[in-house]
Amino acid sequence: MIISQPATATAADRRAVTYSGGQRRRLDIALGIVHEPSVLFLDEPTTGLDPQSRADLWDHIRALRDGGTTVFLTTHYLEEADLLCDRLMIMDHGQIVAEGTPRALKQQVAGDAILISLRQDDHTTERAAPVLRQEPYVRELTAEDGQVRLYVDDGGTALPELIRLLDANGIGVRSISMSEPTLDDVFLRQTGRSLRDDSAEGGPAVAETTSSDGKEVAA
Repeated sequence: MIISQPATATAADRRAVTYSGGQRRRLDIALGIVHEPSVLFLDEPTTGLDPQSRADLWDHIRALRDGGTTVFLTTHYLEEADLLCDRLMIMDHGQIVAEGTPRALKQQVAGDAILISLRQDDHTTERAAPVLRQEPYVRELTAEDGQVRLYVDDGGTALPELIRLLDANGIGVRSISMSEPTLDDVFLRQTGRSLRDDSAEGGPAVAETTSSDGKEVAA
């Protein structure tokens, strides 16, 4: 049980009011699994935790899954959903916009993702978007708040071409990064905006399911 873990056992003889946030979350989960449920619902269990406490709680959730418990939880942290879940549903304003395994959802976003942060000159984003969009290797492109996010088949080849193209048009670049598609890219593609912006305003969450036997839980 979670209460027997070293990080919590040392506080077992103390009043709960003296517990840290991470210890209280682990105690909450211990109370929830004391009867060994086959299904456990967790509502954003890692919100407000420091990185170490969050990682510890992830380990506990994995242990529950490996022990045969089906865990259904909501989270605003897409990296958390990617690490923990077997299947997930992304919801936007109460509507399911994507469903499947993390791997399958990320495969829907073809190619590499490139994020370009532009220098904050007047109308820089508006100038850059049409210049980049006309290139044949650019599959998708969104531009807002001084940033351009685009998807290409081969990021290694496209990256220097993009830099030269922007420089030739007198568009200053502050930073540029490339990565494989993430669940944030999936959310952006489905809704047209980043989950990071919505979570700051109490927006949509990710509903995820984890199970050792592959069962699905539907809300």
